[in-house]
Amino acid sequence: MSEKYSGTRPVTPALSLDTGRLAAWIAENVSGLQGPIEVAQFKGGQSNPTYLLRVGERRCVLRRKPPGTLLASAHAVDREYAVIRALEDTDIPVARAFAFCEDESVAGTAFYLMDYVEGRVFWDPRLPEMVPGERRQIYDEMNRVIAELHGLDPGAVGLDEFGRHGGYVERQVSRWTRQYRAAETETIVAMDQLIEWLPANRPADDETRIVHGDFRIDNLIFDRNAPRIVAVLDWELSTLGHPLADFAYHCMAWRIPPGAFRGLAGTDYAALGIPSEHQYVQDYLRRTGREGFAAREWQYYMAYNLFRLAAILQGVYARALQGNASSANALETGSSARQLAEAAWQQVERLQAS
Repeated sequence: MSEKYSGTRPVTPALSLDTGRLAAWIAENVSGLQGPIEVAQFKGGQSNPTYLLRVGERRCVLRRKPPGTLLASAHAVDREYAVIRALEDTDIPVARAFAFCEDESVAGTAFYLMDYVEGRVFWDPRLPEMVPGERRQIYDEMNRVIAELHGLDPGAVGLDEFGRHGGYVERQVSRWTRQYRAAETETIVAMDQLIEWLPANRPADDETRIVHGDFRIDNLIFDRNAPRIVAVLDWELSTLGHPLADFAYHCMAWRIPPGAFRGLAGTDYAALGIPSEHQYVQDYLRRTGREGFAAREWQYYMAYNLFRLAAILQGVYARALQGNASSANALETGSSARQLAEAAWQQVERLQAS
């Protein structure tokens, strides 16, 4: 799996950059960063094209909107840049963001530039290259960082207006319903059922924290020699929202089989040294000072997030069919939308039966 997604490849023609224009913009807008540019494209990532730039003797990363017709409110690199800048002086590890460019004449679409962070990215949550003790440490570190994020006061870091307060799940279901409909390529009955059921059954409880929106193991960079996260990546879906909804998305790996979308379901957790879902949730509750939450609420958030991920992957699939996807594996990844939607509806059926 890692060979598919790790490292870089030559830039695809549809996503090429004008290095002359880019070099001139960088020299003018980023202090201490100038010289001839070499560009490669990262293999991973399904949404915003991401490039490794060598500018003189330094390396940095450019993330841009994809070209072509885009879904409304998607690919929000401006918001991604804003949240990274806001978190630079907190305990949440992020890459240093240099500058944001709205001028589409420079790179074809809006983009931002950030520091290149050395480290390890794990694409398989089962961590086959490790021994049980190492896996336990990696999972404990992920749990620590997402709990730390959800403990931040948005106002204290200048993000009090980064999104609305309250009503997060209602807005998200509405948003991803629109995104799914705009990218729909065939009828998925389970999605139609979820679109009707989720708004009518959402939990009454609501609270507001900074949410990442896509916190999973392959969006984290770990230190080369220690189980320590050195950068949390891909903040495109971040906003203000309900922390349990965000944490449930992170925990979906325990509900998804390995062949569907980097899942863990069916794994012998004890043998591998990976915590069970229950153990992992308990660690989060301890770190965030929560006494617990209703089981029905947790199951709802799981169904909602499976629906949300299915809608995201449908968008990936639609972009792949249009020819402006960021990853060479987009068709394969996007084809999981139906499987995840059906898993979400099965979750609803289990909830209703209980």
